[in-house]
Amino acid sequence: MTKTARTSRSSSKVVSLRKGTTLEMVRLACPDANQASLIAESFGLPILDSDGIRDLHERLIIETADSLGEGLGERAMQIHLQRIVASYVGSAHGAGQFYSRAVTEARDATAKSANDQRDEDVGGPVGFDSAAQRKREFAADMGVQAHALRMAAEGVVAAYEHVVGEAWKPFERAVENPGQAVDRKAAELQMAALG
Repeated sequence: MTKTARTSRSSSKVVSLRKGTTLEMVRLACPDANQASLIAESFGLPILDSDGIRDLHERLIIETADSLGEGLGERAMQIHLQRIVASYVGSAHGAGQFYSRAVTEARDATAKSANDQRDEDVGGPVGFDSAAQRKREFAADMGVQAHALRMAAEGVVAAYEHVVGEAWKPFERAVENPGQAVDRKAAELQMAALG
């Protein structure tokens, strides 16, 4: 039996990153000002002051940074604000995803209620809304909430850029999987033993 020549492989380590939530993801998931106004008008909900929410949160972060300015170094301030902004962006994104699910459920319930052959989707007793109507109203509430959180996130992202001097981007941490390295080494030893 002849041994085949083994080629040496470069041992470059591939590090996979855990991607963070971006403001663009929030914008895709949450209603914008026009859609939020349309939702509010259609369902009799309060119309939000979108610009006011955004501006207030921007000022809040800027004033917070000013008050911490003497106590924190430049890098510490950046790390602190990074975490704050990430929490706002993450919260808005979660609300946007929840809103999307609520809209899907409302659409499904509304489509089912349009079918005259289904008894379970018939409107409730007099004075009560149907299940489809309740789902539409719930989705509308979630849409307005998601929009409010989107505007807060946009405000803190703008404040981060103002304070730090660079655009905010989510922190991407390396995914730690120490077991994988051990498994790879064990596989290499086993293959070496096989010849």
